[in-house]
Amino acid sequence: MTRKAYDNSSITQLRDEDRVRKRPGVIFGSDGLEGCQHAVFEILSNSIDEAREGHGRTIRVTVFPDRSIEVSDEGRGCPVDWNEREGRYNWELVFCELYAGGKYHNEADENYEFSLGLNGLGACATQYASEWMDVSVLRDGFQYTLRFEKGRNVGGLKKEPYTGRKTGSRHRWKPDRDVFTDIAVPLEYFTDTLRKQAVVNPGVTFLLDYMGEKRSFLYQNGIMDYIRERVASPAALPGEDGPAAPEGGNPYITEPVFWQAERRGRDREDKPEYKVRLSAAFCFTQTAAFCEHYHNSSFLEHGGSPDKAVRSAFVSALDAYCKNNGKYQKAESRVTWPDAAECLCFVSSNFSTQTSYENQTKKAVSNRFIQECMTDWLKSQLEVYFIENKAAAEAAAAQVLVNKRSRETAEKTRLGLKKKLSGSMDITTRVGKFHDCRTRDLARREVYIVEGDSALGACKLARDSEFQAIIPVRGKILNCLKADLERILKNEIITDLVKVLGCGIETKAKKGNASFDLSALRWNKVIICTDADVDGFHIRTMILTMLYRLTPTLIEEGYVYIAESPLYELVYKDRTAFAWSEAEKERVLEQWGHPRGVTVSRSKGLGENEPDMMWLTTMNPETRRLVQVTPEDAAVTAEVFDMLLGDNLPARKSFIAEHGFEYLELADIS
Repeated sequence: MTRKAYDNSSITQLRDEDRVRKRPGVIFGSDGLEGCQHAVFEILSNSIDEAREGHGRTIRVTVFPDRSIEVSDEGRGCPVDWNEREGRYNWELVFCELYAGGKYHNEADENYEFSLGLNGLGACATQYASEWMDVSVLRDGFQYTLRFEKGRNVGGLKKEPYTGRKTGSRHRWKPDRDVFTDIAVPLEYFTDTLRKQAVVNPGVTFLLDYMGEKRSFLYQNGIMDYIRERVASPAALPGEDGPAAPEGGNPYITEPVFWQAERRGRDREDKPEYKVRLSAAFCFTQTAAFCEHYHNSSFLEHGGSPDKAVRSAFVSALDAYCKNNGKYQKAESRVTWPDAAECLCFVSSNFSTQTSYENQTKKAVSNRFIQECMTDWLKSQLEVYFIENKAAAEAAAAQVLVNKRSRETAEKTRLGLKKKLSGSMDITTRVGKFHDCRTRDLARREVYIVEGDSALGACKLARDSEFQAIIPVRGKILNCLKADLERILKNEIITDLVKVLGCGIETKAKKGNASFDLSALRWNKVIICTDADVDGFHIRTMILTMLYRLTPTLIEEGYVYIAESPLYELVYKDRTAFAWSEAEKERVLEQWGHPRGVTVSRSKGLGENEPDMMWLTTMNPETRRLVQVTPEDAAVTAEVFDMLLGDNLPARKSFIAEHGFEYLELADIS
């Protein structure tokens, strides 16, 4: 293909709706579902700003079966008529121009003292990204209507007299699949978003109608009501998990408190002064732990300045209290944020007339003054609070110290466990009967976990010692689904296997566990190699159970394999073949023409095989059969493992009663 020359004619400019339609990620953060959801929030933000300024107390959100969305409010109505100063219609500025809006001078004229919308992008960008948008505005005694399709206005502005007293704006639009890869915004997004907005906009009612399913959200006392709700039911909200409340007990370590204040300041000496309104609610509790921040009612998923302020203030105040009141033991380390966060419920809802958001998606703020003034405010408030509420201070400090000491004990245990289960590459002398390979190239190294000493001898003679290592499983391996971790780690067979693997264990069976390090795995393949009989299948299952319980990531990442041993050896004259199933045996016999004199025998156990045969059938990468263990249906695997090997005795009895007859041929019945 001939490429066009890169010259002065190669530079082009996106104009009008193409600025958003061709690059939606720049405005919305993504061209996927997340970006489509953010477009919803852009329109919702305008209605919230109106309600916060005292214009209307109800906002309605409707989602229709065609995935179109409507947001209506009782505000003043967006100005859409002629703008003398700009010499254009306001609807053109609001819906067809990026960086145009009525919130650039909130410090001066205070139409919007504290505003979610700052950049003049949201309404225009959402319109540009829509298949169509209908706008209806009631204000100044008129009803104004507009229609847009694919970012272009259709029919101009329609203006009709309106004699009613109601004012407000209504936007209905359908996100465009030509812009977003997914427009099916789920119910959970709306419930989560509207709940959060109700929390930080006290007294404003949010009504949701999601394809006929209706919800309403109202928090009269704002973040204080929210704190009490979360403590009472820590796992009730979408995406949040927490421990159950103490049965019959008081979940509060300290009762919730609410503080608020106003400050003025600058991010830099040469920058303009702006106003910050601070509010926070918190308590220490036994049932829930979370820390959420909102700014101008936008949920700060990534925190930024407020999160840094809270961490600094609480650690400083708690540390000072513990020092001044002799709570620390001799040479004990100071408390840290995770120690406090483990028992702290905290919500901040701040507003400022100047805000530096991380970007248009508004998931973090970076204002220096907001961080400084919030830190100082919280420190001084906490100092007074601890003095005036001695019982609460004692209870909070005691729990934070319990968290700290528990964390430190767990860390010592983790480090001891890591030391016990890991070490240098030269582990031959520390694991009995383990035979390492010579190469240090991790891309080639593979370890065979074999059944017993006899199999060890055969495999040792058959292997390629350059890249194949062997460790035998001696005796009965422990059922890791029924045993607790302490008992598991006392089992020498298991600890030897884990030492050989080198990556540690996932003590909570989830990725990212601190005692597990996938990069420390010494092998490219972990191969389970057992006899093709009932005992071999049982040992294989127990090894798989161990790996599933202690190192599930190895299965998820495709490091675990099963070496299939042949069931039959077929010999006819100078020909020898192996079959791994009944069907395969029949195919070989058919290919040979079912000759007389053919010998068909069950394959011997691994320990009885000749080295040449072992190499050919089980260890030669060119001729062996390896089955990769995959986590495609981990939930079903976990359920079956638990039923057959765990403590679910009723399920096991039921399974045996229903399916036991299918496995009679595997039983050793004489």
